[in-house]
Amino acid sequence: MCGIVGYAGTRPALGIVLDGLRRLEYRGYDSAGVAVVCEDELLTEKRAGKLANLEKALSERSGPDGLSDGGTASMGIGDGTTGIGHTRWATHGGPTDRNAHPHVARDGRVAVIHNGIIENFAKLRAELEADGVQFTSDTDTECVAHLLSAELTRLRTAGEANGPQLLAAAMRSVCQRLEGAFTLLAVDAALPGVVVGARRNSPLVVGRGVGENYLASDVSAFIEHTREAVELGQDQVVLITGDAIEITDFDGQPATGKDFHIDWDSSAAEKGGHEYFMLKEIAEQPQAIADTLLGRLTDSGEIMLDEVRLSDQDLRDVDKVFIVACGTAYHSGLVAKYAIEHWTRIPCEVELASEFRYRDPVLDRSTLVVAISQSGETMDTLMALRHAKAQKARVLAICNTNGSTIPRESDAVLYTHGGPEIAVASTKAFLTQLVACYLIGLHLAQVRGNLYADEAGAIVEQLLKVPDKIRELLAGIDPVRQLARDLKAAPTVLFIGRHVGYPVALEGALKLKELAYMHAEGFAAGELKHGPIALIDQGTPVVCVVPSPAGRGMLHDKIVSNIQEVRARGARTIVIAEEGDTAVLPYADHVIYVPRTPTLLAPLMTTIPLQVFACEIAAARGHDVDQPRNLAKSVTVE
Repeated sequence: MCGIVGYAGTRPALGIVLDGLRRLEYRGYDSAGVAVVCEDELLTEKRAGKLANLEKALSERSGPDGLSDGGTASMGIGDGTTGIGHTRWATHGGPTDRNAHPHVARDGRVAVIHNGIIENFAKLRAELEADGVQFTSDTDTECVAHLLSAELTRLRTAGEANGPQLLAAAMRSVCQRLEGAFTLLAVDAALPGVVVGARRNSPLVVGRGVGENYLASDVSAFIEHTREAVELGQDQVVLITGDAIEITDFDGQPATGKDFHIDWDSSAAEKGGHEYFMLKEIAEQPQAIADTLLGRLTDSGEIMLDEVRLSDQDLRDVDKVFIVACGTAYHSGLVAKYAIEHWTRIPCEVELASEFRYRDPVLDRSTLVVAISQSGETMDTLMALRHAKAQKARVLAICNTNGSTIPRESDAVLYTHGGPEIAVASTKAFLTQLVACYLIGLHLAQVRGNLYADEAGAIVEQLLKVPDKIRELLAGIDPVRQLARDLKAAPTVLFIGRHVGYPVALEGALKLKELAYMHAEGFAAGELKHGPIALIDQGTPVVCVVPSPAGRGMLHDKIVSNIQEVRARGARTIVIAEEGDTAVLPYADHVIYVPRTPTLLAPLMTTIPLQVFACEIAAARGHDVDQPRNLAKSVTVE
């Protein structure tokens, strides 16, 4: 998720904005930029890479808008008292200087920064290009800058608004044309002392100061300056000056935000008040899923995967699917196998990327290889991809990092929009990978005629309900945390599941190994009697992932029998079951209920308690939850 900072006051804006961006670096980013209004001139600088690149460019500026050695300037970018800044996590357009924010309108006077996705940007861009606008980037954001500039001109000519209200009125008008999720900040060189922001389905908070005010995507950006904040509501526009904060809705009606006092320190603010980044990222999963689903369903009910550069005929020709991935991404692939085969009737194999090319798999032009990697730089997966390409297979990447190597070398890419993960143990990347796999399965089924648009659309509608269900689940998660603390001394924990519950069991065990350094194993529940049941001792915790009795009644009955088997041998049974499932109660020492969800989508629910469970046990055992020993976030060696 991008970092956004805005400032209006009496102090030099550049230093305040840069300090705010530094405090947002924890979010992850691939480029950075600033825009400062100095008197009636707009001065900008932006660079791909880390903030150090931007700061170096700023320090090298020369002439009337340059910086002196002391970090200040005479009538230059360091002198202005109104500014905005941005750290970008690339979505539309790769991480380059030209795609970095801010984006400036062709008149050179209006600058915009943006977090989110403008779904209808292609249509807007076509309209602007038809009017003679020449674009200088590949981003959706640049459309907003040009639209805002045109609307300011129209309003000035018509005399419909003036003064600081002019920029707010233009922003409201533009927002009514935008579809998608966005936080926007804008400045106009003709209106020094004014910053305007807007939000829809993306965070924006106001920092209330004395003689100065702030806008940011996260309170950590301004917590060193003020602890008083205002959280904006949905579809609201805010105008700040040094002395005023004015909020309206998109129709121009007066509105109010939610005032609150920040009582965290700056470190906790970066973590959204959570003790660990991992807990913050678990809490971000509803929004990450919503962002990944955004714009994927057309009005006619068809699945739209705009980054997939394979033709419908290419997809009709597919007669086998291989999914290659490592670690947690591999587990998402195991879940995907059930969905893809069920919806498309195409054979689907899931392979550990590190083993794939060494066993000489049978591939040809009719094979679709799906490579899953959060970072897009996982070396094992990259080498598997290159082997597949050498065998003439088509490759589709699922990735969270725009412009990384795996998407670049693939025939097509479906980007997840989970935003950066700081904690090493993957949480929201896993769930967004699942969502991406479901979308690919549905798209394949639709193109091949296995599902009609209304059938695929109905499944997407179920997916769209998942974020609210996860919020409901997380609101009642404290008993899971307490249970984890009670089990911190257990020497081993076993996980069992059937069908899509089996990969969830594997993921639950992996999280416990990664974070708590405990012996943990995941098994297909039916395999217990073929050996693993010998591990059960008195008091051994066994986590049982139970399918819905409604969707897969036979599977449900089978795993209830497995629960009875381990309990009869002394296991302490921890059952994750669907709300209303009373059949498990006689055999469960602990029940964790999750909201009802269709069977194939259930891993989006049942994984959540296991993430929290592992995090809490690790914390109770005194381990570094965000940086577990011996592990790296991205494995870039084979």
